[in-house]
Amino acid sequence: MLRGITIRTVLPCMIMVLILNNCGPGSAPSSGKDQMFQSDDSTIMFNGRTLDGWEITNFGTQGPVYVSGGAIILGMGDGCTGVTWKGDFPLSDYEITLEAKKIDGNDFFCGITFPVSGMSCTLITGGWGGTVVGISCINGKDASENETTRLMSFQKDRWYNIGLKVADGKIEARIDSAVVADFTIGEKRLSVRPEVELSKPFGVASWRTTAAIRNIRVHILR
Repeated sequence: MLRGITIRTVLPCMIMVLILNNCGPGSAPSSGKDQMFQSDDSTIMFNGRTLDGWEITNFGTQGPVYVSGGAIILGMGDGCTGVTWKGDFPLSDYEITLEAKKIDGNDFFCGITFPVSGMSCTLITGGWGGTVVGISCINGKDASENETTRLMSFQKDRWYNIGLKVADGKIEARIDSAVVADFTIGEKRLSVRPEVELSKPFGVASWRTTAAIRNIRVHILR
């Protein structure tokens, strides 16, 4: 009789503990994406199925470009391979988020060319042999030689969350949870390298590297 009372008493308590452990707010692991720029009213720029809204950038050096597994695949070429947005795009006061990964190659797997109040520049991720992050160009200086230069290591076949914010006279960039650029424009002159001129006003490219891009979103701030 005592054993029956003990089981009936303990069993509901054990069930309640299991329920609470599985439903608690801290049960899901956090990710770098949670630290990115987030918005409920962002616009999806890539539907994960087709290149609607985009055109394959005719660099002349490009590798194959196609959609596979919900991502845009930028095949390795003799130079730049990329896609350019065909629709309207804001000049300032916006945020961009996307995911990118390197599949093969040793140079930048995500070069985002974007407008900044009548100028343009490119956020380079993994350039100059695979480690340089920065903005090209500032006063004519590349991402490898200006105040935004940063060295990082990148793994192949790993998705990186990349965020870019252009507002209030500044450019802010993040990779996963790390701020990789916090640049005040001021009187500085922004420009792009000739190789990515065709990416303007907004485009994504790789350099002699096979890459994948997905979940591209833009959010207008004002």
